[in-house]
Amino acid sequence: MKPSLQFRLSQHLALTPQLQQSIRLLQLSTLELHQEVEQMLEQNPFLEHDDEFASLETAASLEFERQRNERQSSESEGSGGDAPEADSSGGLDAIESGATERDDWENGTERDDFDGIRETPGRQGDDDDFDPLERNSVAISLQDHLRQQLIGTRLSEADMAVVEILIESLNEDGYLADPLEDIAVSLLPEDADEDTRDEVLSRLRCGLGWLQSLEPIGVGAANLSDCLILQLKALPRTEAQAIAILICRHHLDLLARRDIKKLMAVTGADEDLIKQAQALIVSLEPKPGRAFTRAEANIIVPDVIVQKSGRGWKVVLNPDVMPKLRINDLYAQALRQSRAPRGGAATEGHAALSSRLQEARWFVKNIQQRFDTILRVSQAIVDRQKNFFTHGEIAMKPLVLREIADELGLHESTISRVTTAKYMNTPFGTFELKYFFGSSLNTEAGGNASSTAVRALIKQLVAAEDPKKPLSDSQLSTMLEEQGIQVARRTVAKYREALKIAPANLRKAL
Repeated sequence: MKPSLQFRLSQHLALTPQLQQSIRLLQLSTLELHQEVEQMLEQNPFLEHDDEFASLETAASLEFERQRNERQSSESEGSGGDAPEADSSGGLDAIESGATERDDWENGTERDDFDGIRETPGRQGDDDDFDPLERNSVAISLQDHLRQQLIGTRLSEADMAVVEILIESLNEDGYLADPLEDIAVSLLPEDADEDTRDEVLSRLRCGLGWLQSLEPIGVGAANLSDCLILQLKALPRTEAQAIAILICRHHLDLLARRDIKKLMAVTGADEDLIKQAQALIVSLEPKPGRAFTRAEANIIVPDVIVQKSGRGWKVVLNPDVMPKLRINDLYAQALRQSRAPRGGAATEGHAALSSRLQEARWFVKNIQQRFDTILRVSQAIVDRQKNFFTHGEIAMKPLVLREIADELGLHESTISRVTTAKYMNTPFGTFELKYFFGSSLNTEAGGNASSTAVRALIKQLVAAEDPKKPLSDSQLSTMLEEQGIQVARRTVAKYREALKIAPANLRKAL
């Protein structure tokens, strides 16, 4: 077989570094984007925050550079005369006044400590609306709350150290993360004898007693049963309390299944007493550390905000999530004014700086393009789901990614990236953009109903049911069919589980 040359024409997509960066930035969440921005600011000297203080620094640097050039030119000419006093003093006065303003800012409320509380960016310059009582609204951690209570006790240093170890072993719910035996083993060397282990375990049990005597009651429990029993023991002694303790110790599974007959058989109590015990148990806190969980960790910052505009709705970007970046004019101007250096090493250095400048420009452009795409997609979603913003989720229409992609001339994968981990603030709350997409279900009228609207309808039906006779999945399916929506029982069960609604037998009131 003889070798030969052939020409072949083909098309393929080449992803440039700029396009790759654009795709990657588009799929990042708000938190990930800000981390990416901070990393880029550290790595690229041509990139900086676009704020008034950065502008002030640039102006001051340019002024110093101008005065230095004037001094150098005057020295080279051999003239002993000074620069015009008015120009010199005016420039320095401007710089000094700017520095004074910045020092005042650095020593003002933005830098005050106030027990670790700082003014949020959204409240800067809004002193009239600032509530000083908000400084006391920041909750301390569960561990710090327990340590504060130990200050008033008369424990020895050894006992205090043991309780401190147990406090550090608590999880966010207030339970001991590990058994006492495991904690004792972790405190001792491997060659410790049995007597030493027993002594340490005894001290841990004593310290656990001190810990469980602190507020909130139930902290330091090993499991749910132990936590509920600790809280019940703190209540006045009654017959219902004794039955509640018995149920929590041995029969929580029967209580979860609402099996009254078996509870009556195993406890020897009548139905009325069982209901009293159940009411006591329901009033308890299954997670003692819940009140000390920082709510800030669960706060979702929306990327876009929906606002009423005439008879319709418009979408605006949330300015708090948009990074304010710009190219450092001083460095960029210096690079442009510099001539092409001679020599290989110098040429490579100049080319590297030019590459970093281009990288900074790409990054700023891709950030802007990211938010422009999010805004376009969000507005298209709002235009398709107008009824939702007026009537709520029960008025949601079926919507798939392809519809938005075709409307905007984008690929489905792009729409998927935009709608993942991006959130929209609406009159009914903050939702992920994917929330507004849902499959369609057939109706008797020949139209389609959104799966989101069907889930909302199921939630309404369950909320209005008789607690003594909760609706089964089959009954819910029948009721939906009566309203013209054809939904199978299995689909109803799937939607119910997605809504975190328990089955009918567990929703039945005692």
